[in-house]
Amino acid sequence: MTSVTIEYVIMIPLLFTQVIVFPLVASTMVDNWQNSQRNIELQDTADHLASTIQQLYLTINSQNVLAGTVNQASTLPITVASYPYTATGSLNHPLDPDATKILTVTLTMDDVGNTVTAKAVLGPNVQWIESTFRSTSTDASINVQKLDDAEHTLVFSFGAD
Repeated sequence: MTSVTIEYVIMIPLLFTQVIVFPLVASTMVDNWQNSQRNIELQDTADHLASTIQQLYLTINSQNVLAGTVNQASTLPITVASYPYTATGSLNHPLDPDATKILTVTLTMDDVGNTVTAKAVLGPNVQWIESTFRSTSTDASINVQKLDDAEHTLVFSFGAD
């Protein structure tokens, strides 16, 4: 009789672990892995967007490019890991007016809330207009206006809110 009781004492917690705890742990591990994968994909997209802005700056800042407006159509995917996303930018304003400015681009997945940032190093003659880049917009773009002033100021913004 004692052996049956010992078997129940051992088997009931083991069954509890297999039925309740194991699926919960497995689900948590899968959720963490999926979240990590979304962050990696979103970071790649943010890096690509920041790189595109930096390349536009380096191209348009040339003395050979006349004043005017350039609209760079989006080359980014509409979704990342099957989720649409939103991008915003913010430009730091150093105390020295001749100092390099850094644009921080923040991407956020709309439905799950994953957020990443990427930075683009730009020159002192840059301004940023607060705007939003929606990945699902059919005419999402990066807009640059080169002003005909002494500093040849470049005004960046996202198009098609």
